[in-house]
Amino acid sequence: MGATDGTSAREARRKARELEEGRKAGLIPHEIDEDGNAINPHIPQFMAAAPWYLKQDGPGLKHQKAPKKAEESAEWYKRGVTTTKATKFRKGACENCGAMTHKKKDCMERPRARGASKTQKDIAADEYVQPELKLGFESKRDRYNGFDVDDYVKVVERYEAADAMKQKLAKQKELERAFRRANKKEDDAASDSDSDDTSSDDDDDDDAKVADKAATGFANIKRAVRAPGGGASGTVRNLRLREDTAKYLRNLDVDSAYYDPKTRSMRENPTPNADPKDNFFRGDNAARNDGQVVEFERLNRHAWEQAEAGGASAIHMQGAPSQAEALYKQFKEKKEKLAGMNKKNIMEKYGDASAGKELPDGLALGQTEQYVEYDRAGRLIKGTEKATVKSCYEEDVLLQNHTKVWGSYWNAGQWGYACCQSMVKNSYCTGERGVEAALASEQLMVDNMENKRAMDEANEARAKSQLNATTKPSDLWGGDVKDDVEIDPQKLLEALKRQDEREEALKRGGDGKNKRGYNVTHDSQVTAEDMEAYRMKKRAFEDPMKKASGAGTDGYDLV
Repeated sequence: MGATDGTSAREARRKARELEEGRKAGLIPHEIDEDGNAINPHIPQFMAAAPWYLKQDGPGLKHQKAPKKAEESAEWYKRGVTTTKATKFRKGACENCGAMTHKKKDCMERPRARGASKTQKDIAADEYVQPELKLGFESKRDRYNGFDVDDYVKVVERYEAADAMKQKLAKQKELERAFRRANKKEDDAASDSDSDDTSSDDDDDDDAKVADKAATGFANIKRAVRAPGGGASGTVRNLRLREDTAKYLRNLDVDSAYYDPKTRSMRENPTPNADPKDNFFRGDNAARNDGQVVEFERLNRHAWEQAEAGGASAIHMQGAPSQAEALYKQFKEKKEKLAGMNKKNIMEKYGDASAGKELPDGLALGQTEQYVEYDRAGRLIKGTEKATVKSCYEEDVLLQNHTKVWGSYWNAGQWGYACCQSMVKNSYCTGERGVEAALASEQLMVDNMENKRAMDEANEARAKSQLNATTKPSDLWGGDVKDDVEIDPQKLLEALKRQDEREEALKRGGDGKNKRGYNVTHDSQVTAEDMEAYRMKKRAFEDPMKKASGAGTDGYDLV
């Protein structure tokens, strides 16, 4: 058996050697594969041999190449398609419902007592037969293939309606609790408050349970018993490494960037004046404003704008991200192409100054042979002054006898003519007299304002003096006299003498000098001494002892 195997091996090697020598000599042609291409004889056996499960009989390297993808359908199954509905029973249709797309044994409707073939009524519409789509491996497993944006909009609306209903029920419960607390007695209110508190506590407990479930595994530390290195493996998240410097320790100034201890975030840069090369932490917002974050934000904004615009270009970033990214790429290409076309049109119309000829050195550096000399006041002494460059528009057009153009004068937010200081466009020029008249009118306006202000101040002072004359100080005229009023004895004696003189004049009949006329005001005010003298000298008609003394009993009959 061993000799036979050795002989066959030697024969195989001999044949292979003969084939190789024949190929080198050009006597034996190269092998041809299925596509008609010559096979290189130097390819190793492990590469040329095809796996058995491919069932490749002929030689070749077809199994080493990627298989060609079959053509896939660009369409998708149609949804909600309605077909025509017949009015009479047709031959070959379902005897139960009358549809042409199936037979009676395949009918999905309720079996009728008398089928459509006999009643000729309630003929069902034909089902829409979906086309056979050629889908590849990826197309069959694409979860967003045939996605409709309107369907996702309905999902969003359903969730929003559910949230609105929850808010409405919560508000209604709160109003019911407030109503019960306001209308019940104190004892019942105490028990109701306990029950309400327990119900609210239950709601809070439910929310807390959900929060606890979401935060499960936040700060727990699990012991890796069979870990190769041993020790504990921490699962703490949102915590910085102990080797890093804390954000609030980078700048101890009170007025530096704000640090939020609840979220452990510092949005602004705590060290703005530091060297950017050595400043490793520039705030949390720095990571949001560079890199792919900006491009992703622009992609989202483009998707939102297209969704608001609606129409065939409406896309949804979360529903169809690949479609949104492809449309955004097309949008950028079209925008760049349009910008290039606008630039090209502008250059064709106005020319490109950068592509023109270079100016001479003298003109480029501003050197000319023209000599101009000025004095200290800025007046021209020698040479000719450089002419003002004019535009293509009509300039220095003087109308209506003006010597200056419109817009040469500015005052109080208005444009006008500098020759006559008129603010009315296309008005006739009045020259220096117009300027004098304008100044005179302004001065007259100022004088009138000053006179009106002085008159208002005089009227206000007169009204104030009249109000002071008619106002009675509570300390002097009222009954509530302060205890700490200081009275000068000398002034009190003078006030008593004046009061006696008035009373004597009144007893004699008087000549009317002490009486105040109508519309007469006095600037003098009543002092505390005058008021005290009046109180001491006035007749007390309400004193009962005074009245009794007039009866001849000296008042003892009232004691």
